[in-house]
Amino acid sequence: MSKSPKDASKMTPEARYDYFIEQAKEHKTLWTLQDNDGCVMLTTEEEDCIPMWPSEEAAKLWAVDDWKDCTTLSIPLVEWLERWVPGMQDDDLFVAVFPVQEDLGVVIEPYEVEQRLAPKQRH
Repeated sequence: MSKSPKDASKMTPEARYDYFIEQAKEHKTLWTLQDNDGCVMLTTEEEDCIPMWPSEEAAKLWAVDDWKDCTTLSIPLVEWLERWVPGMQDDDLFVAVFPVQEDLGVVIEPYEVEQRLAPKQRH
């Protein structure tokens, strides 16, 4: 049974990460937020992150208060794997997976998300 983003937002960070991977594989799309300057960034004590959500609805749950002027941006999975992962790795950016208001979620390196989304074939 599929969960709504609101239900999913109550899950643990690890469960949200699993849900995010499932949804991204199924819909072949990831979602983030952008403003006039480009993609929004979140900063933890150590890392700069780009938040990613499993659906537009989930991303919109974040677009309130300071973020209310942000618009959702859909990223085709193929483009994310080909362009975003290498670019983010080069810039030392992390992914904040499915952050919710009270919790940034799993903060992880892009290549680790890539490994779960598109496991490399072993020859």
